[in-house]
Amino acid sequence: MAASQTHRKQQPELTNNITTLCLAGPTATGKTAAAMAIAKTLAPARQVEIISVDSALVYRGMDIGTAKPTPAERAQVPHHLIDVIDPAEAYSAARFVGDAQALINTIQQRGNIPLLVGGTMLYFKALFDGLDAMPAADRTVRAALAAQLERDGLHALYRELQRVDPATAARLKPADQQRIQRALEVFRVSGQPMSALHGVKRAQAAPPQPLHTMISLEPADRAWLHERIERRFRQMLDAGLVEEVRALGERGDLHADLPSMRCVGYRQTWEALVEGDLDSLPERGTAATRQLAKRQLTWLRGMPQRQVVACDAPDALERVTTLARQWLAAQPARAEG
Repeated sequence: MAASQTHRKQQPELTNNITTLCLAGPTATGKTAAAMAIAKTLAPARQVEIISVDSALVYRGMDIGTAKPTPAERAQVPHHLIDVIDPAEAYSAARFVGDAQALINTIQQRGNIPLLVGGTMLYFKALFDGLDAMPAADRTVRAALAAQLERDGLHALYRELQRVDPATAARLKPADQQRIQRALEVFRVSGQPMSALHGVKRAQAAPPQPLHTMISLEPADRAWLHERIERRFRQMLDAGLVEEVRALGERGDLHADLPSMRCVGYRQTWEALVEGDLDSLPERGTAATRQLAKRQLTWLRGMPQRQVVACDAPDALERVTTLARQWLAAQPARAEG
Protein backbone atom coordinates (compact mmCIF):
# COMPACT_ATOMS: atom_id res chain seq x y z
CA MET A 1 0.00 0.00 0.00
CA ALA A 2 2.81 2.38 0.85
CA ALA A 3 4.34 1.78 -2.57
CA SER A 4 1.03 2.61 -4.23
CA GLN A 5 0.77 5.87 -2.28
CA THR A 6 4.30 6.76 -3.32
CA HIS A 7 3.42 6.22 -6.97
CA ARG A 8 0.35 8.43 -6.59
CA LYS A 9 2.35 11.27 -5.03
CA GLN A 10 5.13 11.05 -7.60
CA GLN A 11 2.95 11.01 -10.70
CA PRO A 12 5.32 11.27 -13.68
CA GLU A 13 4.82 14.19 -15.99
CA LEU A 14 5.51 14.49 -19.67
CA THR A 15 8.03 17.17 -20.44
CA ASN A 16 8.59 16.75 -24.17
CA ASN A 17 6.44 18.01 -27.00
CA ILE A 18 6.10 14.63 -28.69
CA THR A 19 3.99 13.53 -31.60
CA THR A 20 3.60 9.76 -31.29
CA LEU A 21 2.34 7.91 -28.22
CA CYS A 22 3.59 4.40 -27.38
CA LEU A 23 2.56 1.87 -24.74
CA ALA A 24 5.01 -0.91 -23.94
CA GLY A 25 5.60 -3.52 -21.29
CA PRO A 26 6.47 -7.16 -20.75
CA THR A 27 4.00 -9.90 -21.54
CA ALA A 28 0.97 -10.21 -19.22
CA THR A 29 1.21 -6.68 -17.80
CA GLY A 30 -2.19 -5.58 -19.08
CA LYS A 31 -1.21 -3.65 -22.21
CA THR A 32 -4.44 -4.42 -24.08
CA ALA A 33 -6.63 -3.18 -21.22
CA ALA A 34 -4.45 -0.07 -20.84
CA ALA A 35 -4.59 0.65 -24.58
CA MET A 36 -8.37 0.36 -24.58
CA ALA A 37 -8.52 2.70 -21.57
CA ILE A 38 -6.36 5.26 -23.39
CA ALA A 39 -8.57 5.05 -26.48
CA LYS A 40 -11.68 5.58 -24.39
CA THR A 41 -10.12 8.48 -22.48
CA LEU A 42 -8.97 10.35 -25.59
CA ALA A 43 -12.02 9.52 -27.73
CA PRO A 44 -13.99 12.69 -26.88
CA ALA A 45 -11.16 14.73 -28.42
CA ARG A 46 -9.60 12.42 -31.03
CA GLN A 47 -10.14 8.87 -32.24
CA VAL A 48 -7.32 6.45 -31.44
CA GLU A 49 -6.07 3.76 -33.82
CA ILE A 50 -3.81 1.08 -32.35
CA ILE A 51 -0.68 -0.12 -34.18
CA SER A 52 0.48 -3.46 -32.82
CA VAL A 53 4.19 -3.70 -31.97
CA ASP A 54 4.24 -7.46 -31.56
CA SER A 55 6.16 -10.00 -33.63
CA ALA A 56 3.59 -12.74 -32.88
CA LEU A 57 0.33 -10.87 -33.52
CA VAL A 58 1.23 -10.49 -37.20
CA TYR A 59 0.48 -14.19 -37.82
CA ARG A 60 -2.93 -15.35 -38.96
CA GLY A 61 -4.35 -18.41 -37.22
CA MET A 62 -2.24 -17.89 -34.10
CA ASP A 63 -4.82 -16.41 -31.76
CA ILE A 64 -4.84 -18.18 -28.41
CA GLY A 65 -1.12 -18.28 -27.66
CA THR A 66 -0.61 -14.66 -28.73
CA ALA A 67 -3.45 -13.30 -26.57
CA LYS A 68 -4.76 -11.29 -29.50
CA PRO A 69 -7.24 -8.52 -28.78
CA THR A 70 -10.75 -9.94 -28.97
CA PRO A 71 -13.06 -9.24 -31.93
CA ALA A 72 -15.08 -6.98 -29.63
CA GLU A 73 -11.98 -4.94 -28.73
CA ARG A 74 -10.95 -4.69 -32.37
CA ALA A 75 -14.46 -3.55 -33.27
CA GLN A 76 -14.31 -0.80 -30.65
CA VAL A 77 -10.91 0.57 -31.70
CA PRO A 78 -9.21 0.07 -35.10
CA HIS A 79 -6.16 -2.20 -34.82
CA HIS A 80 -3.32 -2.51 -37.35
CA LEU A 81 -0.51 -5.03 -38.00
CA ILE A 82 -2.55 -7.94 -36.67
CA ASP A 83 -3.17 -11.01 -38.88
CA VAL A 84 -1.08 -9.61 -41.75
CA ILE A 85 0.95 -12.68 -42.77
CA ASP A 86 0.75 -16.48 -42.80
CA PRO A 87 2.76 -18.46 -40.22
CA ALA A 88 4.89 -19.86 -43.05
CA GLU A 89 6.19 -16.34 -43.77
CA ALA A 90 8.73 -14.22 -41.89
CA TYR A 91 8.30 -10.66 -40.62
CA SER A 92 11.30 -8.45 -39.85
CA ALA A 93 12.07 -5.34 -37.85
CA ALA A 94 12.79 -3.54 -41.12
CA ARG A 95 9.37 -4.43 -42.48
CA PHE A 96 7.77 -3.35 -39.22
CA VAL A 97 9.45 0.07 -39.37
CA GLY A 98 8.24 0.63 -42.92
CA ASP A 99 4.71 -0.54 -42.12
CA ALA A 100 4.51 1.44 -38.88
CA GLN A 101 5.80 4.67 -40.39
CA ALA A 102 3.30 4.44 -43.23
CA LEU A 103 0.47 3.75 -40.78
CA ILE A 104 1.50 6.61 -38.48
CA ASN A 105 1.37 9.03 -41.42
CA THR A 106 -1.95 7.72 -42.71
CA ILE A 107 -3.62 7.77 -39.30
CA GLN A 108 -2.39 11.29 -38.57
CA GLN A 109 -3.62 12.45 -41.98
CA ARG A 110 -7.07 11.18 -40.97
CA GLY A 111 -6.85 13.42 -37.91
CA ASN A 112 -6.64 10.40 -35.60
CA ILE A 113 -4.07 9.36 -32.99
CA PRO A 114 -1.72 6.44 -33.71
CA LEU A 115 -1.09 4.52 -30.49
CA LEU A 116 1.74 2.00 -30.77
CA VAL A 117 1.20 -0.89 -28.36
CA GLY A 118 3.23 -4.03 -27.74
CA GLY A 119 6.13 -5.88 -26.22
CA THR A 120 8.52 -6.52 -29.10
CA MET A 121 11.20 -4.12 -27.92
CA LEU A 122 13.41 -4.69 -30.97
CA TYR A 123 10.64 -3.19 -33.09
CA PHE A 124 10.33 -0.17 -30.79
CA LYS A 125 14.10 0.34 -30.82
CA ALA A 126 14.26 0.06 -34.61
CA LEU A 127 11.50 2.64 -34.91
CA PHE A 128 13.12 5.01 -32.40
CA ASP A 129 16.78 4.66 -33.34
CA GLY A 130 16.84 3.36 -36.89
CA LEU A 131 18.12 0.05 -38.22
CA ASP A 132 21.64 -1.26 -38.38
CA ALA A 133 23.07 -1.40 -41.90
CA MET A 134 22.61 -5.15 -42.28
CA PRO A 135 22.31 -6.57 -45.80
CA ALA A 136 18.96 -7.95 -46.89
CA ALA A 137 18.38 -11.70 -46.91
CA ASP A 138 19.96 -13.48 -49.86
CA ARG A 139 18.11 -16.62 -50.95
CA THR A 140 21.11 -18.14 -52.73
CA VAL A 141 23.42 -17.71 -49.74
CA ARG A 142 20.70 -18.89 -47.37
CA ALA A 143 20.13 -22.04 -49.45
CA ALA A 144 23.87 -22.76 -49.49
CA LEU A 145 24.03 -22.42 -45.70
CA ALA A 146 21.04 -24.73 -45.31
CA ALA A 147 22.76 -27.33 -47.47
CA GLN A 148 25.98 -26.95 -45.48
CA LEU A 149 24.03 -27.37 -42.25
CA GLU A 150 22.45 -30.55 -43.55
CA ARG A 151 25.83 -31.90 -44.71
CA ASP A 152 28.19 -30.83 -41.92
CA GLY A 153 25.98 -30.04 -38.93
CA LEU A 154 25.47 -26.92 -36.84
CA HIS A 155 28.76 -27.25 -34.95
CA ALA A 156 30.68 -26.82 -38.22
CA LEU A 157 28.78 -23.62 -38.96
CA TYR A 158 29.50 -22.34 -35.48
CA ARG A 159 33.22 -23.05 -35.86
CA GLU A 160 33.19 -21.10 -39.13
CA LEU A 161 31.48 -18.17 -37.39
CA GLN A 162 34.14 -18.26 -34.68
CA ARG A 163 36.76 -17.80 -37.41
CA VAL A 164 35.10 -15.01 -39.40
CA ASP A 165 33.25 -13.16 -36.63
CA PRO A 166 34.51 -14.16 -33.17
CA ALA A 167 32.68 -11.29 -31.46
CA THR A 168 29.28 -12.44 -32.72
CA ALA A 169 30.10 -16.10 -32.05
CA ALA A 170 30.99 -15.25 -28.45
CA ARG A 171 27.55 -13.78 -27.76
CA LEU A 172 25.60 -16.60 -29.45
CA LYS A 173 24.86 -20.01 -28.04
CA PRO A 174 26.36 -22.84 -30.13
CA ALA A 175 22.83 -24.25 -30.54
CA ASP A 176 21.30 -20.99 -31.84
CA GLN A 177 20.88 -22.18 -35.41
CA GLN A 178 18.89 -19.23 -36.74
CA ARG A 179 21.28 -16.54 -35.53
CA ILE A 180 24.41 -18.47 -36.47
CA GLN A 181 23.14 -18.90 -40.03
CA ARG A 182 22.11 -15.24 -40.24
CA ALA A 183 25.52 -14.06 -39.01
CA LEU A 184 27.26 -16.21 -41.63
CA GLU A 185 24.85 -14.95 -44.29
CA VAL A 186 25.69 -11.35 -43.39
CA PHE A 187 29.41 -12.10 -43.66
CA ARG A 188 29.10 -13.87 -47.00
CA VAL A 189 26.88 -11.19 -48.54
CA SER A 190 28.68 -8.10 -47.23
CA GLY A 191 32.21 -9.36 -46.67
CA GLN A 192 32.08 -7.84 -43.20
CA PRO A 193 31.34 -9.46 -39.82
CA MET A 194 27.95 -8.72 -38.32
CA SER A 195 29.67 -7.30 -35.22
CA ALA A 196 31.25 -4.57 -37.38
CA LEU A 197 27.87 -3.55 -38.81
CA HIS A 198 26.02 -3.20 -35.50
CA GLY A 199 25.62 0.46 -34.68
CA VAL A 200 26.18 1.57 -38.27
CA LYS A 201 22.83 3.04 -39.23
CA ARG A 202 21.28 2.92 -42.65
CA ALA A 203 21.19 6.22 -44.52
CA GLN A 204 17.80 7.81 -44.04
CA ALA A 205 16.35 9.15 -47.26
CA ALA A 206 13.17 10.19 -45.47
CA PRO A 207 13.01 13.27 -43.24
CA PRO A 208 13.77 12.77 -39.54
CA GLN A 209 11.07 10.85 -37.74
CA PRO A 210 9.04 12.54 -35.00
CA LEU A 211 9.89 12.08 -31.37
CA HIS A 212 8.06 9.40 -29.45
CA THR A 213 6.98 9.04 -25.85
CA MET A 214 6.60 5.65 -24.25
CA ILE A 215 4.38 4.75 -21.33
CA SER A 216 5.89 1.57 -19.90
CA LEU A 217 3.97 -0.90 -17.75
CA GLU A 218 6.48 -2.50 -15.37
CA PRO A 219 5.80 -4.44 -12.15
CA ALA A 220 7.10 -3.14 -8.84
CA ASP A 221 6.83 -6.73 -7.56
CA ARG A 222 8.18 -9.34 -9.97
CA ALA A 223 6.23 -12.08 -8.13
CA TRP A 224 2.99 -10.35 -9.19
CA LEU A 225 3.98 -10.71 -12.84
CA HIS A 226 5.09 -14.32 -12.42
CA GLU A 227 1.70 -15.23 -10.95
CA ARG A 228 -0.12 -13.52 -13.84
CA ILE A 229 2.07 -15.31 -16.38
CA GLU A 230 1.33 -18.70 -14.83
CA ARG A 231 -2.39 -18.02 -14.64
CA ARG A 232 -2.59 -16.71 -18.20
CA PHE A 233 -0.69 -19.64 -19.70
CA ARG A 234 -3.05 -22.07 -17.99
CA GLN A 235 -5.97 -20.05 -19.35
CA MET A 236 -4.49 -20.39 -22.84
CA LEU A 237 -4.28 -24.14 -22.39
CA ASP A 238 -7.89 -24.24 -21.21
CA ALA A 239 -8.88 -22.13 -24.25
CA GLY A 240 -7.37 -24.67 -26.65
CA LEU A 241 -3.72 -23.74 -27.24
CA VAL A 242 -2.72 -27.38 -27.77
CA GLU A 243 -5.45 -27.86 -30.34
CA GLU A 244 -4.44 -24.63 -32.10
CA VAL A 245 -0.81 -25.73 -32.39
CA ARG A 246 -1.80 -29.26 -33.41
CA ALA A 247 -3.89 -27.82 -36.25
CA LEU A 248 -0.96 -25.68 -37.37
CA GLY A 249 1.28 -28.73 -37.40
CA GLU A 250 -1.23 -30.72 -39.42
CA ARG A 251 -1.01 -28.17 -42.25
CA GLY A 252 2.22 -29.87 -43.31
CA ASP A 253 4.07 -26.73 -44.43
CA LEU A 254 5.19 -25.49 -40.99
CA HIS A 255 8.15 -26.64 -38.94
CA ALA A 256 9.70 -25.90 -35.57
CA ASP A 257 12.43 -23.58 -36.91
CA LEU A 258 10.07 -21.03 -38.46
CA PRO A 259 9.90 -17.67 -36.64
CA SER A 260 6.18 -18.19 -36.06
CA MET A 261 6.68 -21.53 -34.36
CA ARG A 262 9.51 -20.15 -32.23
CA CYS A 263 7.12 -17.73 -30.54
CA VAL A 264 6.94 -18.32 -26.80
CA GLY A 265 4.13 -20.71 -26.00
CA TYR A 266 4.01 -22.12 -29.52
CA ARG A 267 7.52 -23.50 -29.40
CA GLN A 268 6.92 -25.26 -26.07
CA THR A 269 3.57 -26.62 -27.21
CA TRP A 270 5.00 -27.86 -30.51
CA GLU A 271 7.83 -29.63 -28.67
CA ALA A 272 5.41 -31.15 -26.15
CA LEU A 273 3.28 -32.54 -28.98
CA VAL A 274 6.31 -33.99 -30.77
CA GLU A 275 7.63 -35.53 -27.55
CA GLY A 276 4.21 -36.69 -26.39
CA ASP A 277 4.73 -34.92 -23.05
CA LEU A 278 1.80 -32.57 -22.46
CA ASP A 279 1.99 -33.03 -18.69
CA SER A 280 5.07 -30.82 -18.43
CA LEU A 281 3.71 -28.16 -20.78
CA PRO A 282 2.26 -25.79 -18.14
CA GLU A 283 5.59 -25.62 -16.34
CA ARG A 284 7.65 -25.31 -19.54
CA GLY A 285 5.41 -22.68 -21.06
CA THR A 286 5.32 -20.64 -17.88
CA ALA A 287 9.10 -20.77 -17.48
CA ALA A 288 9.69 -19.66 -21.09
CA THR A 289 7.23 -16.81 -20.72
CA ARG A 290 8.95 -15.63 -17.54
CA GLN A 291 12.26 -15.60 -19.42
CA LEU A 292 10.64 -13.56 -22.18
CA ALA A 293 9.36 -11.04 -19.62
CA LYS A 294 12.83 -10.78 -18.12
CA ARG A 295 14.33 -10.01 -21.53
CA GLN A 296 11.63 -7.44 -22.24
CA LEU A 297 12.34 -5.65 -18.95
CA THR A 298 16.05 -5.59 -19.80
CA TRP A 299 15.27 -3.94 -23.14
CA LEU A 300 13.01 -1.41 -21.45
CA ARG A 301 15.67 -0.35 -18.98
CA GLY A 302 17.74 0.75 -21.98
CA MET A 303 14.99 3.13 -23.16
CA PRO A 304 15.39 6.31 -21.12
CA GLN A 305 12.47 8.06 -22.78
CA ARG A 306 9.95 5.75 -21.14
CA GLN A 307 7.51 6.92 -18.45
CA VAL A 308 7.15 4.03 -16.00
CA VAL A 309 3.79 3.06 -14.53
CA ALA A 310 3.71 0.28 -11.94
CA CYS A 311 1.28 -2.15 -13.55
CA ASP A 312 0.67 -3.88 -10.21
CA ALA A 313 -0.45 -0.65 -8.51
CA PRO A 314 -4.21 -0.42 -7.87
CA ASP A 315 -4.39 2.89 -9.74
CA ALA A 316 -2.33 1.75 -12.76
CA LEU A 317 -5.02 2.43 -15.37
CA GLU A 318 -5.74 5.83 -13.85
CA ARG A 319 -2.08 6.76 -14.07
CA VAL A 320 -1.82 5.53 -17.67
CA THR A 321 -4.80 7.58 -18.78
CA THR A 322 -3.50 10.64 -16.91
CA LEU A 323 -0.24 10.41 -18.85
CA ALA A 324 -2.18 10.01 -22.10
CA ARG A 325 -4.20 13.14 -21.39
CA GLN A 326 -0.99 15.04 -20.60
CA TRP A 327 0.47 13.81 -23.86
CA LEU A 328 -2.53 15.03 -25.83
CA ALA A 329 -2.48 18.43 -24.10
CA ALA A 330 1.18 18.83 -25.13
CA GLN A 331 0.46 18.34 -28.83
CA PRO A 332 0.41 21.29 -31.22
CA ALA A 333 -3.07 22.47 -32.10
CA ARG A 334 -4.48 20.51 -34.99
CA ALA A 335 -5.18 22.47 -38.14
CA GLU A 336 -8.81 22.07 -39.15
CA GLY A 337 -9.39 21.36 -42.81
